[in-house]
Amino acid sequence: MTEKTAEAEVNWDELRPQLIKMGLELGPLIVFFIANARADIFVATAWFMGAMVVSLVLTWAILKKIAIMPLVTGAVVLVFGGLTLWLQDDTFIKIKPTITNSLFGAVLLGGLLFGHSLLKYVFGDVYKLRPEGWSKLTLNWGIFFFVLAILNEVVWRGGNAYFPNDPKAATDLWVAFKVWATMPLTVIFSISQVSLLSKYAATEEPKHVPPIVVES
Repeated sequence: MTEKTAEAEVNWDELRPQLIKMGLELGPLIVFFIANARADIFVATAWFMGAMVVSLVLTWAILKKIAIMPLVTGAVVLVFGGLTLWLQDDTFIKIKPTITNSLFGAVLLGGLLFGHSLLKYVFGDVYKLRPEGWSKLTLNWGIFFFVLAILNEVVWRGGNAYFPNDPKAATDLWVAFKVWATMPLTVIFSISQVSLLSKYAATEEPKHVPPIVVES
C-alpha cells in the first residue's frame, strides 16, 4: 500500500477533531473511575463534575464549538451530581446515564414521528446523506440510546441486588461498566453505521470517521 493510498483511506484532517472530542469526553470518565477506586463514589462524583466543566471549556477552546449532546450531558451531570453530594445518595449519579440516554433516544425517535431526522441538524455539516439515510441513522441511534439506558438500569440495580451487604462492591461494578463497557459499545456501534453512511451517501463520499457520541 502506497503512502498516497494510506492518506486517502485515513484523512487525518477529518479524524483529528473526532479524536480530540473523544479524548475530552473520555477524560472525565477516567477521572471518575480513578477517584472512585482511591476514595468513594461521593469524592468521585465531585471530581467528575469538575472534570466535566474542564472538558467543556477545553472543547470550546480547542474546537471552538460544543455539540449539543455533550452540553446536555454536562448539565445533567452537574444537576444529578449536585443532588448526589447534597443528599449523600449515590442513586442520583447512577440513574444519570439512564435519564440522559432515554432523553436522547426519546428526542431522536420523537423527531422521526414528526418527520424530522434530528441527527441531520447535528451532523449535517459533516455527512451528506439522502433523507432515507438520515431517517435510518436517527432510528438506529435512538434505539441504541434506549439500549444503553436499559443496560445502565440492569447493571446498577443488579449490582445492588447481588451485593446487598456491600454497597462499595455494587458501586465499583457500576463504575467499571460505565467507564469500560459503555465507551467500547458506543465505538463498536458507531463503526457498525459506516456501511449505512456509504449506502445512503448523497452526491459525495461520506467522511471516513463515523459520528461517535460518548455518554459521560
